Amino acid sequence: MTREHIFEQIRLKKSFLCVGLDTDSTKLPKHLLKHEDPVYEFNRQIIEATQEYCVAFKPNLAFYECDGIKGWQSLERSLRAIPFNCFTIADAKRGDIGNTSTMYAKAFFENLGFDSVTVAPYMGRDSVKPFLAYADKWVILLALTSNEGSADFQLQASGDELLFEKVLRTSQTWGSTDSMMYVVGATQAAMMKKVRAIAPDHFLLVPGVGAQGGSLSETAANGMNKQCGLLVNASRSILYASSGEDFADKAHAEAKKLRDEMSVLLDKYLG
Repeated sequence: MTREHIFEQIRLKKSFLCVGLDTDSTKLPKHLLKHEDPVYEFNRQIIEATQEYCVAFKPNLAFYECDGIKGWQSLERSLRAIPFNCFTIADAKRGDIGNTSTMYAKAFFENLGFDSVTVAPYMGRDSVKPFLAYADKWVILLALTSNEGSADFQLQASGDELLFEKVLRTSQTWGSTDSMMYVVGATQAAMMKKVRAIAPDHFLLVPGVGAQGGSLSETAANGMNKQCGLLVNASRSILYASSGEDFADKAHAEAKKLRDEMSVLLDKYLG
């Protein structure tokens, strides 16, 4: 999926919402347990309930890998339920020596058919380049994450800048604004201007809005660019808006609420 296609969907839906499919099999509504594949059935209903309000879906692979083969089957079935016009993100946080990354890229882009994959930059250029070899596919590089421990390394000095700033500057020689995005947590809103000073035109995947307490308005004010440039992820606040039989209706309402807020912000900053 190209940059222009993503922006077209943002304009059409008046939204830059990404729904995270961090589906915990232990938190499923009890009435779904009668299904042969409860995780898939939950995802299918979440996808149907939210697809008109979001431009991307992001399965977190840990929630599927933990269930072994059954989890992978649920993931593959869930992917097939996502509309073709929605951007798909494999939240896998991979990154290894070149030949290993080549196999990861093949798994996510060729076999599973994801549009993008999250990648850790710690091992450097040769661990990331295999993912960038695919046309119209995306690397989403971890830059400044939303978790508390991000300060352990990402906010430490590296020469005359912070480590996350070095990651942003260095990695821009690996890929372009048409092939690389960055993960920047919404809980790091104070740093968003620093990110945009270094990477003004890249798309940013922004977790941390909703259950983690990140501010959508601050994220937009500090991070939006002329093509929006943001995919703001919400997971738990949508998935678990209800634990009852009305879970899909509640997810629909929560996604609509976020979309409506995003629509106002798009009008404000893009006109």
